[in-house]
Amino acid sequence: MRGIKNRWISNSLGIVVGVLFVVIAFFSIYISNYYYTNVLSSLEQRAQGTARFFNSYLNLSYTDYYTSAYQYAERFDEKNHLEMQFINSSGRVDVSTSGLVAGSTPNTPDINGALRGGTLSSWIGIDQTTGERVMGVSAPLLFSNNQVIGAVRYVTSLKLIDRQVFILILFAFSVGLLIILLVILSNLYFVRSIVNPVREMNKIAKLIAAGSYGVTIDKEFNDEIGELCDTINNLSLEIRNAEKMKNDFVSSVSHEIRTPLTAISGWGETLLYMDDPVEMKKGVEIIMKEAKRLMKLVEDLLEFTMLDSGRIKMRMERIDISTDFEEVVYMYMDSLRKEGIVLNYSFEDDIPEITGDRGRLKQVFFNLIDNAAKHGGSGGEIDTSISYDKEYVIIRIRDYGPGIPEEDLTFIKQKFYKGSSQSRGSGIGLAIANEVVLAHNGQIVIENAPDTGTVVTVRLPIKINA
Repeated sequence: MRGIKNRWISNSLGIVVGVLFVVIAFFSIYISNYYYTNVLSSLEQRAQGTARFFNSYLNLSYTDYYTSAYQYAERFDEKNHLEMQFINSSGRVDVSTSGLVAGSTPNTPDINGALRGGTLSSWIGIDQTTGERVMGVSAPLLFSNNQVIGAVRYVTSLKLIDRQVFILILFAFSVGLLIILLVILSNLYFVRSIVNPVREMNKIAKLIAAGSYGVTIDKEFNDEIGELCDTINNLSLEIRNAEKMKNDFVSSVSHEIRTPLTAISGWGETLLYMDDPVEMKKGVEIIMKEAKRLMKLVEDLLEFTMLDSGRIKMRMERIDISTDFEEVVYMYMDSLRKEGIVLNYSFEDDIPEITGDRGRLKQVFFNLIDNAAKHGGSGGEIDTSISYDKEYVIIRIRDYGPGIPEEDLTFIKQKFYKGSSQSRGSGIGLAIANEVVLAHNGQIVIENAPDTGTVVTVRLPIKINA
């Protein structure tokens, strides 16, 4: 689970750090350019204004020019944070407001640009005298024939500006670190809200795998994780129900097998010592009857297994479904009459043919009528009918027995499900019938009748792809 946290945080944090790095880098460049550009613009305006003022003196005489330069430097009231210099044509400082560099030759790019190129020039670098980062701007001084005879230069320390820029960049980095911290904390909380349920689901999945069917997970969120919890809970409950049905099925089949085997074994031993032909015949008939029951059970099991796995292919052909259903009904009439059950049959004329597997559909009809006799025969009567509408042939089988409990109706067609019924059977007859009808693109609907008994409706499409 730590792996998920690490991957999640590293991925999201990588994106956030990358974005913050770009933003802070642009912010730093912008702030630096903003401050340096403002200082440079201010120095350039001063230098140009001073140069224009002194160029008017150069048109008179050198004496007036130098006299004015010394006087201008003496009256300069911004000496504390700005230095003004007058530089001759050889690059030497003649006049300086600080007095420290007078007589020196700075030889910086801004001075060379003003003296050699005759243009306003600027420079940022380390002052050789103080060791500070400074900005210098030089403007050329022109004689009447536009000959450059010197330059006026303004120099300011960048110490305070650099400190201000550094503070702002440091503040931006601090905000970035705070954002990263918030991202980490929010991611840890968010990932924990995912990892903890996943860890719980993993624990429950292991319990289910170990056989603890029916255990569930407490759902905390109504999101995808909550849906996954619901899915696992439903899976656990379904497995529990399937396991219960399997156990019930094994118990039921064991009972179904044991009963005829007991009869066969008992009568077999009796026949060994019996001389009465009548009794012997009776015993053989019982053995044959119980053997047929076993064969039917085994056939049902094999049939359902193959249907469930899709190994049985339907032999589709055009069939007269009315005739096939009628044959099944009349085959049951005599046997049910002996049991005191009246089997009624009604039909519509001109029932259309359908595409289907005759043998499988007759097996469905046998199962449904047999179920009606087994579970609803106490009503003494069973109604069967066949009709059709524009799309379907409709077959109904209705008994007048006690009906099916409402809680069993939803599951009655599931394999191995017997519900609260105490009647004999493996619980797969309806499942087989349902699989066959579904293979024909039809459906079986099982309902309780309004008054008493159960109604089974089979709908088979008239037109079906073979």
